[in-house]
Amino acid sequence: MGSFSMWHWLIVLAIVLLLFGRGKIPELMGDVAKGIKNFKKGMGDDDTTTTQSKTVDHKADESKS
Repeated sequence: MGSFSMWHWLIVLAIVLLLFGRGKIPELMGDVAKGIKNFKKGMGDDDTTTTQSKTVDHKADESKS
């Protein structure tokens, strides 16, 4: 039950290529990379919005006093 042989990995690779095709795997990896870039960009945007947030000063209504 230890490590798998070279034949095992070749069979697994052949099955994966049959299921997904040659062009599908690079396309999937490209989509994953785009998702990571968008995630990092979104996290960077959150940092800039929190540092540039505006505060609102609330003043008591002087006519009620």
